Amino acid sequence: MEQSATMELPAEVWVPCNFQMSNYWSMEPEVWVPGLPVEYQQYAATEIIGSSLQFPRHGIEDLIEKAPDQELEVDLQDMDVKINKNPIREFEAAAQEFKVDMDMMKMKIHRYPPSLRGFGEWYSVPRMVTMGPYHHARVLQDQQNQVEKVKHVAAYHCVMESGQSLEEVYGAVVSATHDARRLYDKDFMEGISDNDFQTMMFFDACFLVQYMLWCTHGATEMEVSLRNFFEFNRKVLRHDLMLLENQLPWLVVKAVMRFRPVDLADFISDWRHYLQDRKVLWEKPVVLDESYEPPHLLGLLRFYTVGRSNPKLHTRAKLESISVSVSAIELAEIGITLTAKQTTELIHMGLNKRGALTAKLFLAPLSLDDERASFLINMAALELCTTPKFLEAEDEDSAVCSYLLLLSMLVHREEDVQELRTKHLLQGGAGLINKDALDFFTTLQSLPLRGLCYVRVMVEIEKYKVSRRVRTKVHAFLYKNKKTIFTVFSVISVLVSILGTLVSLKARSKI
Repeated sequence: MEQSATMELPAEVWVPCNFQMSNYWSMEPEVWVPGLPVEYQQYAATEIIGSSLQFPRHGIEDLIEKAPDQELEVDLQDMDVKINKNPIREFEAAAQEFKVDMDMMKMKIHRYPPSLRGFGEWYSVPRMVTMGPYHHARVLQDQQNQVEKVKHVAAYHCVMESGQSLEEVYGAVVSATHDARRLYDKDFMEGISDNDFQTMMFFDACFLVQYMLWCTHGATEMEVSLRNFFEFNRKVLRHDLMLLENQLPWLVVKAVMRFRPVDLADFISDWRHYLQDRKVLWEKPVVLDESYEPPHLLGLLRFYTVGRSNPKLHTRAKLESISVSVSAIELAEIGITLTAKQTTELIHMGLNKRGALTAKLFLAPLSLDDERASFLINMAALELCTTPKFLEAEDEDSAVCSYLLLLSMLVHREEDVQELRTKHLLQGGAGLINKDALDFFTTLQSLPLRGLCYVRVMVEIEKYKVSRRVRTKVHAFLYKNKKTIFTVFSVISVLVSILGTLVSLKARSKI
């Protein structure tokens, strides 16, 4: 095949293309595309890409002429000094690298924490769509081939609909990949070349941006076949794209969104009620916090799902001891009833002390199924990976863990799950049945007992018990003996009714 003229470019603006600028989507009989299996190269040329674009098989470093190895000159007199200094320098370098990694903790693409491994692969392994390197090779081969082809289709439409050239879009992604590579596990990345990583980031980011557009009003402008793919695979996409290990660095996603803008407020609104069945038809639009820089898509949605805390709710109390757990029955005995708060933000939880003998423990309601359970667990996993000391962090940093801990604290039997449904904390009749919900909640009890919101609620409950000792004892007596009391009052009511009848009859007999 005759090659088109190659444009000479400096290394810093090198782009992965070898095509004629005036007609770079023109048809050619053969084409090579990075990441696409050999058996699909012809498919890519004729059906998907339809272009003569060619990605180099090697990275930039392979194009640079390497100098021959130089002989080393050894200074024997200075050898002792070098031997003594080198280990220290290695330690210093390791310490500096560790510090940099810790400073980047909130922006990294983390591996799934060991403390949550008990939940199984449903909560950590993608079923169909892989984002990034961690699970790229784990998807079944037939599924991977199908989805990888769709990623090429998404990249084609993403570039064409942006109105920009392929080299501009790809070049922007390449510019972001140097910093993005450092956000993945270093040991895992050793076996992945820069060129392979750049290619992976490009196709994955284009696919993700097209998916985000499909979730917004931009879906009407999307090519029909790609839109149908997203529609048919709606459920599995929601599951896979929310997994902690299946994330793309946001800086790579932003590089593509520069050319294919996404209305993030609209996109987040689509997810705002994801954890609940009740949808509000008319509500205020999401106000984006410009000061927040998300690490990835999961981090972005967790930020707006959690919400912001109210400083007035902060509790300070001098207590000799505090319970770290309390059952729903114990709460009911001391007059604390469960209440579903009309909110979608998980951070809003606490105790509302109203009435002489009662109070309300309020939480955001939840509609629980497999997908939402996975979303919750992966948000909690993100908190565990990015917040070393929960009690010294902000409320928002551990809100999901606190929310899940409170729910798990309340549930020990299937009857407890049904009680949550009665109190409307669990919504809807679909989703997990009571037994499956019980299994999920009891597994949550393996979460570390930490989370500032959780601790604050427990402090409020303890303060309630201490400040209302007499009233809580009275309420506990009434609660434990309510059946007996009800029976006594029923008997008294019947006796009073009989006495009233006898008195009435006696009065009539005297007439």
